[in-house]
Amino acid sequence: MNPVSPLFEKIEASIEKKVDLIGNSYARYAVRALLASLFLTLGTAVAFSIAIKGEHIAHGFGKILYAFMFSWSLVMILYMNAELGTSNMLYMSVGVQRKRLKLGLAAKILFTCILFNLIGGVLFGFLISLTTPFQDLPMDNYMLESIAVKLTKPTTTILVEAMFANIVVNTAVLISMRMKDDAGKVLAIVFIIFIFAFLGYEHVIANFPAFTLAYFVSGGQMDAMTVGNVIHNLSFALIGNYVGGGLVIGLGYAWLNQSKSSYVD
Repeated sequence: MNPVSPLFEKIEASIEKKVDLIGNSYARYAVRALLASLFLTLGTAVAFSIAIKGEHIAHGFGKILYAFMFSWSLVMILYMNAELGTSNMLYMSVGVQRKRLKLGLAAKILFTCILFNLIGGVLFGFLISLTTPFQDLPMDNYMLESIAVKLTKPTTTILVEAMFANIVVNTAVLISMRMKDDAGKVLAIVFIIFIFAFLGYEHVIANFPAFTLAYFVSGGQMDAMTVGNVIHNLSFALIGNYVGGGLVIGLGYAWLNQSKSSYVD
């Protein structure tokens, strides 16, 4: 008999909660996915806003401030029990691999989560664009320049960066599940998420509100923001995120913990 992994007991319990919620109240599951975008939009907004001010202090300082403030998005999402598509890539992959749910149901949960993450990202990105910090910004600010870079990255770059981004996100999720102290958990999440945020890697769900905010703040005047560039980025970021979160971390650790060895997580 294989040793029981305490970590995977928690993962399976989380999967069961998601299955139960979407089965009993699809609307409530959808609202939890919308809430993930709400917290992500707030984190993105404050990160860009403080980064713009930081760049006025010293070139490059804005990027450090951005990465630190953006990291709090995942803290809010995890502690407020919201549903994030990129972490569900891990949960659904593990659930199917460990035969806790069928492929069709896993796909339904993941699709629903990403769809309402998208709806929330567009809605809250638009609403945040109406707030005071984002009025009358010049076109050469840190936010618009950063988004323009994202929209013009080559396909391979997006795929690889998205893979690493979701490796980082799901590493933060799993580490937080193993910690009992809230202060330590928050610090771990913040400094792990800092890695992908500072490196500028691609996270498809984070790009939903970021692109929306940039579009409305610029009045649609960004040269790089074309329909083709947006679809290109989001499509390959989605694929790369699944490879990193669903396959590398999700299936990778599920396989590592199906062992007769006592070395389990």
